[in-house]
Amino acid sequence: MVPTTVLGPGATTAWPTPTRPTRRRPQLTTPRPQTRRPRGTATIAEVADAAGVSRATVSRVMNGHDTVDADLVARVREVADRLHYRPSNVARSLSLGRTETVAVVVPDLANPMFQQVLRGVATAAGDAGYRVLVADTAEHAGEEERVVLDARMRCDALVLVSPRMPERALRALLPEVRPAVVVNRAPDGTTPTLEIDYAHGIGQIVEHLLALGHRHLLYLAGPTESASHRRRLEALRAAAAHRADVRLSEMPAGATVEAGYVVAEDVLAARPTAVVAYNDLVAFGLLARLNEIGVAVPGDLSIVGFDDVELARFATPSLTTAAVPQAELGRLAWQHLRPLLTGEDPVPDPVPIRPRLAVRASTGPVPPSVRLARTAVPGGAQPADPAPLRDVAWRLAAVGADAPDGAEPHPGAAVPTAELLGTSQAAGIGELPLARYVTGAAVPPVHSPRPYLHPVHTPGGTSLTDVSPVDHRHHYGMSFAVPVVNGTSYWGGRTFLRDEGPTLLPNHGRQVPTARRAAGATLHEDLTWLDESGRPLLREERTLDAAPWPDALAWALRWRSVLHAEHGALRIESPATNGRPQAGYGGLFWRLSAADTTSVLGDGLVGEAAVHGSRSPWLAFVQRRELATTTLLLVQPPAQVRPWFVRVSEYPGAGPSLAWDQVCDVPDGGTLDAGLAAVLVDRALSADEAADLAARAWA
Repeated sequence: MVPTTVLGPGATTAWPTPTRPTRRRPQLTTPRPQTRRPRGTATIAEVADAAGVSRATVSRVMNGHDTVDADLVARVREVADRLHYRPSNVARSLSLGRTETVAVVVPDLANPMFQQVLRGVATAAGDAGYRVLVADTAEHAGEEERVVLDARMRCDALVLVSPRMPERALRALLPEVRPAVVVNRAPDGTTPTLEIDYAHGIGQIVEHLLALGHRHLLYLAGPTESASHRRRLEALRAAAAHRADVRLSEMPAGATVEAGYVVAEDVLAARPTAVVAYNDLVAFGLLARLNEIGVAVPGDLSIVGFDDVELARFATPSLTTAAVPQAELGRLAWQHLRPLLTGEDPVPDPVPIRPRLAVRASTGPVPPSVRLARTAVPGGAQPADPAPLRDVAWRLAAVGADAPDGAEPHPGAAVPTAELLGTSQAAGIGELPLARYVTGAAVPPVHSPRPYLHPVHTPGGTSLTDVSPVDHRHHYGMSFAVPVVNGTSYWGGRTFLRDEGPTLLPNHGRQVPTARRAAGATLHEDLTWLDESGRPLLREERTLDAAPWPDALAWALRWRSVLHAEHGALRIESPATNGRPQAGYGGLFWRLSAADTTSVLGDGLVGEAAVHGSRSPWLAFVQRRELATTTLLLVQPPAQVRPWFVRVSEYPGAGPSLAWDQVCDVPDGGTLDAGLAAVLVDRALSADEAADLAARAWA
């Protein structure tokens, strides 16, 4: 690592200052003891005598001058090594007229963003033989000019990272401290400047949140002196101004974890559905406090950061953020600074650097209690309850829309995301988002990446799916999730082992979609199931088709899958087949969103204990929330009814089990069929009504 020294307000360093020698203080009473030369080291005179050359020759050799004969160079270096001679940096700097040191001035060295920029500068400068001095202004804009001037007196050049001083003061200062490079400000046409395109980054954040149904966004503001804060806020205001249905609130915060932590209660009082934090640190603080007071993210509130510091992907939940290439900024800063030191032609300023959105687990659809169909309209009026849907259709969205930027390429990332839209018969409502079907490329490997449906809305706009909830992070909306297939987990999380219990194993596979085709209300998908080593295990043909329910505020979705054992026989297991009673889960599984109350019905059955393990042809989850009462009716194909795995008290979720209490074997070359229909209704169904709808679900 290249040597670094930290300089802050009022601090000093040991780096030499050849252009401004330090004046000696007069002796007062007792003479100061003379500093002794460390034992075992030699002087330049001793090296010169031992090598039979002049001190000037030793100096030229140790400074790397190429005017010395090669034999003399070898002789001097051999003697210097033998005598443990180390040249004085102070003397060398006085001789050369330069320190071969550059200063990096940052607003807050505790911020990982600035640490990474510093690392990029230090690594690149070290390769060129330069040391780095670090000056931390501790977010004191009034002290910044003094610190910059002090740092420049000790070094050959400066890198100013996100300076906090006003624009006029910065432009007046730069001619005094050149050569210098500025990072994260608008260019002035004179000083090399690395600019970040915040409008692009904020635009990606807003588009992502709007696609999830968010309409009330809250911005947690950064330091008022920060130019990046002002530009992010301007971009947010501009994005909100282009959408009449979007409301943007603003709240002072800061740039630290503590700043995000202390405003959590005020954030909740403002009642946004999504928060855009000034930076990742503020988002971390907000996440921590929300976790303490029991607010679910993203179930109750979505949070987005900015910068993508190293800890962002390790937060709980992992943080959606706009990624800025921090270390690369440092390397680019050195590339622009070095020609100013060597007299070479300057490097042209690069185009503004565009952040890339890293979509992770801290953002999700609007909370279930916020109904999309009741979004406020101009004048404050509220639309009436939606009329029955007239039609539905799948639409393929942008390629790789659900894949996080900066992630490793995923075979499924090239498959487009699919959205199911429905058209209401009510005037003024238009299209309603009913479901979103993604590739699953962003699912962490330990969760067994797979395509999934989320969110899935009723016609009234209530989401009936949940994704990566706190209780089971590996649950993803509606998906095909199986605990064990030939030893590989396609369920995620822990694997249940006989006589050992749940154990986290490195045995997670992934389902990789290779193609999607939409034709009206029908979506076809081809998939390959890869085992834990990335080898093909089976091929799947999957079909999703949807239809509006003609005589109710409801719509129906049917999922059909055919598994082909083209790579050998398949052995499908569950925790129940490995010794855990009543835990025969695995197959098509629907994880419901939370509600104030949840009850479940079956054919002549009431309650979790009655329906769990039953072969009822249908289940009905009736959920009541503050603003809505809904029913999710799940119906198995009439020709193939399997035992139900059902949870209500621990969490709401259910699905037919492929291996309830016995292993399911599929011979080499054989197939396995699985199917499930869902009817989503904007009211509570009675048992008779549920039975009637179930009889028509597969018609």
